[in-house]
Amino acid sequence: MTQSSAPLSHPWPAGEDPDRVRDVVIHRYALGQVSQANDEVAAEEPLEIQVDGQTLAVIMRTPGHDEFLAAGFLMSEGIIRDADAVASVGLGLDRDGFPQPNVLDVRLRPAIERAQTLRRREFYVSSSCGLCGTSSVEAVRVRIDPLPVGSVTSPDVLVGLETKIRAYQSIFSRTGGLHAAGLFDAAGTLIVAHEDVGRHNAVDKVLGQMLLERRLPLRDRILMVSGRASFELVQKAAIAGVPILAAVGAPSSLAIEMAAASHLTLIGLLRQGRFNVYTYPERIRFDD
Repeated sequence: MTQSSAPLSHPWPAGEDPDRVRDVVIHRYALGQVSQANDEVAAEEPLEIQVDGQTLAVIMRTPGHDEFLAAGFLMSEGIIRDADAVASVGLGLDRDGFPQPNVLDVRLRPAIERAQTLRRREFYVSSSCGLCGTSSVEAVRVRIDPLPVGSVTSPDVLVGLETKIRAYQSIFSRTGGLHAAGLFDAAGTLIVAHEDVGRHNAVDKVLGQMLLERRLPLRDRILMVSGRASFELVQKAAIAGVPILAAVGAPSSLAIEMAAASHLTLIGLLRQGRFNVYTYPERIRFDD
């Protein structure tokens, strides 16, 4: 996988960004009083991902940027490695040849050899699950080359990431129901961010966009997530070549093991001017 600064020719549909918020009527209780009010909630709908017309997964997600979500998901599953594998991304067709809403068909180039799991794995992924269709941890371990310990950032940059990603979360500020993932450079400049009801989906949208724009591997980048750091998120970051993963929440033990094996710097409990470093602190200049 190589980075490219050449103009991009997008084989996938840009489409219109759908409404990611739904209006509902609620009964609100406050200070001993109950009242009826209008409220906004984050949208959640199923997305069926097909590969060459064959259903691979059904993901519960927030509509919008579905092509990025599909690309990031396929990369995380080890089905594709870079944008060269993708011929096109478009709406799936029903038996009569009409486009189907909430169905995305990813067409791969004929020369690409797909894993055998593509033929036998068909699964449902909830918005809270990263790799729920996999039967065992060993089955989801994708071979990841250890990341080089070259990129470096500072504590001042890291403690400022939460505020920056929070400023981006426009839908979260309205609904309180979305996770966010943001990609930053080593100086803390936001490159791209996405929101979704699923934290894994938000990460897949970020990484999928970078894949389709031929900007992998993501050397000298920091991935920030609004939730906890799970094994799946560490794996996704490492596959994309991200050297530093920072999370508002704490990591699991398996996430720490995966980060150590991948030579990834894992940061957790990043909030209010403090954070914990669980693996590879060499990428952080503590002596500045």
